[in-house]
Amino acid sequence: QVHLVETGGGLVQAGGSLRLSCVASGRPLSSAVMGWFRQVGGKEREFVAAIQWSGGSSYYAGFVKGRFTISRDNTKNTVLLEMNRLRPEDTAGYFCAVTYSDLSTKWYEYPYWGQGTQVTVSS
Repeated sequence: QVHLVETGGGLVQAGGSLRLSCVASGRPLSSAVMGWFRQVGGKEREFVAAIQWSGGSSYYAGFVKGRFTISRDNTKNTVLLEMNRLRPEDTAGYFCAVTYSDLSTKWYEYPYWGQGTQVTVSS
């Protein structure tokens, strides 16, 4: 089992920045992929970014390239999502997730999830 806790959401004006943090505990992360997804209302969760814990290879959704950066801190079992040049359409609940399979953009391939943190971007 993996327990995930996200922090760092909030209200920000368009063009501003936020940094989301996800702390993991439980099962070791050495073979894990950690991802960030977002969800608006009852819509399907949307892939944002993911990083392989071992090696640090990352992958981004097209709509966040150049604005968001995913990274991990091995010493703190933490994955970060730096979000810059935020837009109103980035408003969503943001969720951290873990899989021990290959890096994936599909939410259903991640069995472990945090409770989410809300990001609201005002225009």
